[in-house]
Amino acid sequence: MARLDYADLDTGEAAVLAQRISAARGSVLHLYQMLLHSPAVAEGWLTYLTAIRQKSRLDGAIRELVIMRIAHLNRAPYEADQHAPIALAEGLRPSQLDALALPELPVALFDARERAVLDYTDAMTRSVQVPDAVFAAVRAHFTEARLVELTATIAAYNMVSRFLEALQVHSEDAR
Repeated sequence: MARLDYADLDTGEAAVLAQRISAARGSVLHLYQMLLHSPAVAEGWLTYLTAIRQKSRLDGAIRELVIMRIAHLNRAPYEADQHAPIALAEGLRPSQLDALALPELPVALFDARERAVLDYTDAMTRSVQVPDAVFAAVRAHFTEARLVELTATIAAYNMVSRFLEALQVHSEDAR
């Protein structure tokens, strides 16, 4: 159960933004129901995460690989619940999704590019600082623009999981 009640989506600024979110996404997820306590923050969040998920040219499978790994590292089940179907639709295999929950990843399930991305994700998530060797390995697979997008995606979804877990937003919560 969430630590705060979900926002009232039927009045004021929250209602206007909730209608926009619902029109664009089909519904207002628990994440946004919580964020809408502060419509300004919710709007900024929506703009940022829309850029990460829909405007970035980072490969969708790589994006979802990162998101799922972060969800597991940060013990954020709501994030994993929301993104598992997307990850499969983007081309991740069920065996890869299962492996992302393990503390140590079985290298045979991931190609060199994916392993470099996962090492980078793990470093940014677990210790914040990225060793030079980890950065060099991931840098070999991406242009500067895609590397910025990858880094921003990792940072963004660490933000998402931390928000969700601090406020205990979970899939099974009633509206």
